[in-house]
Amino acid sequence: MSLFCGTACRRKSFLCYRLLSTFVTKTRYLFELKEDDDACKKAQQTGAFYLFHSLAPLLQKSEHQYLAPKHSLLELERLLGKLGQDTQRIEDSVLIGCSEQQEAWFALDLGLNSSSSINASLQKSEMEKELKGSFIELRKALFQLNVKDASLLSTAQALLHWHGAHQFCSRSGQPTKKNMAGSKRMCPSNEIIYYPQMAPVVITLVSDGTRCLLARQSSFPKGMYSALAGFCDIGESVEEAVRREVAEEVGLEVERLKYTASQHWPFPNSSLMIACHATVKPGQTEIQVNLRELEAAAWFSYDEVATALRRNKRYTQQQSEAFAFWLPPKLAIAHQLIKEWVEKPTCSTLPV
Repeated sequence: MSLFCGTACRRKSFLCYRLLSTFVTKTRYLFELKEDDDACKKAQQTGAFYLFHSLAPLLQKSEHQYLAPKHSLLELERLLGKLGQDTQRIEDSVLIGCSEQQEAWFALDLGLNSSSSINASLQKSEMEKELKGSFIELRKALFQLNVKDASLLSTAQALLHWHGAHQFCSRSGQPTKKNMAGSKRMCPSNEIIYYPQMAPVVITLVSDGTRCLLARQSSFPKGMYSALAGFCDIGESVEEAVRREVAEEVGLEVERLKYTASQHWPFPNSSLMIACHATVKPGQTEIQVNLRELEAAAWFSYDEVATALRRNKRYTQQQSEAFAFWLPPKLAIAHQLIKEWVEKPTCSTLPV
């Protein structure tokens, strides 16, 4: 009996103390920082900070791409001191992730009036000179960043933007206060808690079996066509939103669809892009463009789309604009949808 108990205890001990995966360890660590202000403040001591000015990230040019420099807490404190700023404004930073070694990453916007300091925003030119970089609008720089930096800076910009837009309680009108990590804001007067949110958007690549439908808005760069996209209405399922958007924008009825992936998109106010493939009913392919929504829409053949994808690999956005037709850059989920269609043009779909 004692031998059995000893074996069972050792097994239990092994199960309890087994090594967690890196992903689980990071997730649990970030959860702790979001829930415990003291732990988050301690993490700042050994963490790294990405700097912004009026929602534009600090970037440094390196050949054909941008790099996002990180700064330690000590470096940030020295910078603020040199510029005559109170280090208390570091409390306005937001947690955006961590490394596998549990180095916490934060984002801080020095171009906005601080909620924790009486000092106003810092001058952009003064900051750039001191930091040997440039504050560049994220939308313009996004496709010249590596995948890691693009994801981190998108998260950071979206979170900083949300905090800037939720300074006051919608119920009481009183100022709200963020927790140390910036994962929520609370109204001290009524204890209502506000959490950052994303708006769901469906983005759909429509096909008739041999061609795919691409469209453009007047705001798109010259010559760029993409998949159809639109916000989900309240009460809609993803399937219903896809059917409505396709009908509204190009006057077609979707017969079958298939979900493929999702992506956070920080513009204009943080959206969750839900990517789907869809097919239209046979013989019903005549496009009726809704000019309130789109500038143009057309069917493109497999060869046309495959050629445009190959062109995207060789040229920057500025160079691509010289062509009559080009596609969204690689980091955009629309690019993934189009690439999937080219690689598997007859992929199976599910009925709506």
